[in-house]
Amino acid sequence: MDGLVVLVFFLPLCQPVWMFEVPLEVKQPPTITKQSLKEHIVDPKETMVIECEAKGNPYPIFSWRRNGKYFNVARDSQTSMRRRSGTLDIYAKYNPEQYEAEYQCIASNQYGSAYSNKIRLMLYSESPVWPREIQEPVVVSAGLPLVLPCDPPAGPPKPETYWMKSFSMGVSGDLYFSNVLFNDSVSDFCCNTRFPYKNMIQQKMPVVVKVLIARSVVEAAPTWLSPVGSSSSVLVLQGEELLLECIAAGMPTPHITWTKNGGSLDVTSRMKVKNFNKLIQIPKAAFEDAGEYICRATNKLGYIEHIITVKVKAAPFWLEKPTNLILAPEENGRLVCQADGVPRPTIEWFINGEPIEFATHQPNRVVSGDALIFRSATVENTAVYQCNASNQFGYLLANAFVNVLHATPRILSPRSEYLKVIEGTHAFLDCLYFGSPLPELRWSKYGQGNLEGNRFKTHRNGTLQINRIRIEDQGTYLCVVSNIAGREESQVQVEVKEPTVIVTKPQNTKVIRGTDVRLECVVKSDSTASVTTTWMKDKRYVTLDHTSSPSDDFTNLLINNVNRGDEGNYTCIAKGELDQKSASAQLLIMGNITLLLLYRPDPPTDLQLSDPYERTVRLTWVPGDSNHSPITEYLVQYDDDDWLPWKWRNLSSYPGNLNSVILHLIPFTYYEFRVIAVNEIGPSRPSRSSSRFQSSAPDVIPKNLKGVGTWRNNMEISWEPLSYREWNGPHLKYLVWWRRRDSREEWKNATTKWLRYYIYDADTFTPYELKIQAVNEFGLGPESPVVIGYSGEDRPVAAPLNLRVSDIESTQVTLHWDTVDKSSIMGELKEYKVSGRIVLLNLSFLSFPSGVLTDLIPYSNYKMYIVVANSRYEGPASNYIHFSTPEGVPSVPKSFRIQQRHLDSIYVDWELPAEPNGVITGYSLKYQTVNATRGEELRVEEFPPNVTSFSIRRFDRYTRYRFSIAARTRIGLGEWYTEEALLCVVFSVYAQDQVDITTQGWFIGIMCAVALLVLILLIVCFIKRSRGGKYPVREKKDISLEPVDNKEPEGSFDYREEERGIQRGQPSLESMMKRSYSDDSLVDYSEGGENPFNEDGSFIGQYTGARRDVNACIILPSPMNDK
Repeated sequence: MDGLVVLVFFLPLCQPVWMFEVPLEVKQPPTITKQSLKEHIVDPKETMVIECEAKGNPYPIFSWRRNGKYFNVARDSQTSMRRRSGTLDIYAKYNPEQYEAEYQCIASNQYGSAYSNKIRLMLYSESPVWPREIQEPVVVSAGLPLVLPCDPPAGPPKPETYWMKSFSMGVSGDLYFSNVLFNDSVSDFCCNTRFPYKNMIQQKMPVVVKVLIARSVVEAAPTWLSPVGSSSSVLVLQGEELLLECIAAGMPTPHITWTKNGGSLDVTSRMKVKNFNKLIQIPKAAFEDAGEYICRATNKLGYIEHIITVKVKAAPFWLEKPTNLILAPEENGRLVCQADGVPRPTIEWFINGEPIEFATHQPNRVVSGDALIFRSATVENTAVYQCNASNQFGYLLANAFVNVLHATPRILSPRSEYLKVIEGTHAFLDCLYFGSPLPELRWSKYGQGNLEGNRFKTHRNGTLQINRIRIEDQGTYLCVVSNIAGREESQVQVEVKEPTVIVTKPQNTKVIRGTDVRLECVVKSDSTASVTTTWMKDKRYVTLDHTSSPSDDFTNLLINNVNRGDEGNYTCIAKGELDQKSASAQLLIMGNITLLLLYRPDPPTDLQLSDPYERTVRLTWVPGDSNHSPITEYLVQYDDDDWLPWKWRNLSSYPGNLNSVILHLIPFTYYEFRVIAVNEIGPSRPSRSSSRFQSSAPDVIPKNLKGVGTWRNNMEISWEPLSYREWNGPHLKYLVWWRRRDSREEWKNATTKWLRYYIYDADTFTPYELKIQAVNEFGLGPESPVVIGYSGEDRPVAAPLNLRVSDIESTQVTLHWDTVDKSSIMGELKEYKVSGRIVLLNLSFLSFPSGVLTDLIPYSNYKMYIVVANSRYEGPASNYIHFSTPEGVPSVPKSFRIQQRHLDSIYVDWELPAEPNGVITGYSLKYQTVNATRGEELRVEEFPPNVTSFSIRRFDRYTRYRFSIAARTRIGLGEWYTEEALLCVVFSVYAQDQVDITTQGWFIGIMCAVALLVLILLIVCFIKRSRGGKYPVREKKDISLEPVDNKEPEGSFDYREEERGIQRGQPSLESMMKRSYSDDSLVDYSEGGENPFNEDGSFIGQYTGARRDVNACIILPSPMNDK
């Protein structure tokens, strides 16, 4: 319901206001119509006039204030007020200075009082005369500086100063010499002043300058003559003239250069550099002219610099000026007064000249911001309201009356108007009206329907516009205005006539001298309108005589017995009742037909290029002589500098009556143009080529425009460069624009050739609107869209308050704190940091921020604080808090090992967890068989905290086990660690416990077989050697274990083949069992290792004596799979 009430209340405030004058027949408050300037200069020897005119109904009565007090004009014998006017005439014969004051005119009637501006009257006295005394000569040595003062008399207004000799005159009017030369010895240095008010010129007595010549001129480094010192400041108002001057002394004469804001000074069209770079003149200063200007004076002995800080302020100026408001009783309305300036002006409201704070209170009148709002207006609200906008540099005063009345509609335009229009043109039917409440307006034709849309448009002042009117649109149009007080109407009769058209136009004609010629001009017009046809020759009306006369139809022109004097341009003018048309033709007179000689035209001359714009340029030329054959066309050719010089190409052709055309070009191309004229005989010789031209302005927008502060009071504006092909011309630069967002200040700009630009003296973390465009010698490129950048951030000045914790868990805790005010962050809120660790914010609850700090260590003490951080800095620390995390579950025990020390037992042990996370209260061990035939049994063992080992007895040597270990605190068990034990076979040899293997029959049989095989091989080897034969016994092997000696004699015997065959036939136990320390054990023998046999062939070791354990972990398949 609240939103509905606001909406219903707001809509009536949007009533339309009157956009034209209120008729004087209506009762109304006064309105000032004419007044003198705020600074009014008068001549006291003449009648001093201060103007003040006003209107109103009843006619207003005038009065004056002087210096803020009532001025009784009737009692002043030298002052009078004009009849039915407020204009003052002052005849100051005696003591005119007493009238030099501040005046204000007041126009009043029974409905209110209107006030003029405060007019400051300044007397223009007779121009002071310089004393006629003789000036003492000025003696100076050559090479030294010199200043000749002028000291012009003061205004008002300020006089203009100049010297008869052309030297460096300063802004103050003084004459400056950086160094005096011998030829500066002059006896007539004269200063002159001109007083603009009377346009009078006065001359000061001449000054004689004598220069002393020395043998040698002493050279000197630069020093400042004006301004003095190393820095100065200039304050200028927007729109006023800005003059920056730097004049230096020195020998040789110093050269002056300028920079602005650390970069080169870009001289724009608004700026002029004069007096050999000594003076910068900006006729109308703008906000972008503010900044730091540095002038440097340089000669061969050194340089000096002077910094001029320019500040641009602005007197108040209107954004929206209040206007008169007509309201009916109970209507709503508003007066808006919006002004801006630097600094921003103060807005004050007055009622009939009285401050609104002291006026009679009216509950339906409210001041809201820049508006004065009336709700349910009554007659008591009728008055003249003044809005005053002022700052330290000036003020604005506007009068606007509010008139609350009932008025029946009335039409102010003439009644029953008759309007004639030409077909195809735009017609405007006036119906100015007035009424209160604001009447409703309706246009119709013959009183039927409502004319709106398509070709019909009704303006706010009541005028009906008909676009491209047609014959069928003629008729009677009715304007009706009505409101609750009444109704009124007016008629407009519209007649549409056909346009005047020249059907047959005169043609360019060549005739022989002495013959007759007929120039035709056939005209068609509306049947109801009369048309007058006249002829002009070379822009002069033709005087008809016996040699020239109109034809029978009075439109064609007949010339008898033509001669050279009849040659020229003839124009037929057909003038109708409402319009006028014309057509021209060229008449050429030639000599005797037998002597007639026709030639090609002369080439065009004086080719000029102008109006360069993006991808076009205008080419203008002066036509050559046609040589008695009219030029029919011009051919424009170009050379585009494509490394083939003087290769001309045709660009386009144009009619022969043109000598200025727009050429369409390709960007980033150098052009030269020439023109060829063509007539019936043929083409002319080419013209001289034009100057070189390169097109065009950039047509690409620099990308990735952004503004980021690099320091607390600056902003770096950066962008991506244009590629070389996108330059479209030489000397590419970038025009950067900026202004504060949500402000009414004008855009500031700067031009730079770099890829970044810095703004200084900016407020901390202030949003700016940014845009950029590229510019080259040919113009400006398109503007980029506006982006938002921020100036630099500063260190936050406040800390989060009331830091506290809740929901303390073993590994995390919830933190709470009070927010830091946005203005204290001095930048964009980036994060809150706790003791150097980032806390992620819950964005849904920024009004009551909190965060969860994770990855804490259980059973630990913490001391914490919190800071707020922007993108660059962290703020001060908050209050410190202390808390402890409770116990948690421990991590896995360290160094968990599984060992098999006997064939029938497994031994496991472990160490304390790396992260106990509390007090260890014990351990839990789970184990179960993995490959047991009777199923997987799970057993759990519990141990106190001081027990860290355990052993179990195995069912058999082939069973595997899986172990899981976990530590326990008061909170519970920690993470389980699981590991599976490999099957380990332990060989333990005891002389007294084991059966001697050498006594076993199966073992004796194997050993005998092996010995027999070795014996047979040795016998065969001896037999072969004794015979001397060599028989190959080497077989091709799939895998060679040793390199083959290619030089070995074929058929030689290598007993290593058998050894390698044995190695391939028997799997080695080396990968399954750990080697024993014995050199002759069964294990060594079964491995087929690298150790050779003993010389006696024994390979059975001694198995008696001390215990020797040989341990080898062998991964075997499950016995369930053995066959």
